[in-house]
Amino acid sequence: MNLQSLTPMPDLTAREVCQILRDAALEVRPLRRGLENSEPGQVQVEIEGWRLILDFDGKRLYHCQYCLSPDGREGTLEAWRFGTDPVSLLSTWELAQIERLLS
Repeated sequence: MNLQSLTPMPDLTAREVCQILRDAALEVRPLRRGLENSEPGQVQVEIEGWRLILDFDGKRLYHCQYCLSPDGREGTLEAWRFGTDPVSLLSTWELAQIERLLS
């Protein structure tokens, strides 16, 4: 029996997801908009295998609703504590860069 298969994978932290967004803002990792239709006001993006659903109204980025890492770990807005949403951890410049990349 494999012990790794019995150990649940930890959820993604807001800081881990924020770092992926920072890398995209710095253009260290490419950010691609998803091709699937999202809910109104949301956009799906992929950053080197990381899949995110972002609250974005076409001009302003508000929250990260959901993230799935390449290793299968997940994070959700509901799981992150108030004020620690990955988007709220970005600097003003990083946020502006992500908004530019999404426009």
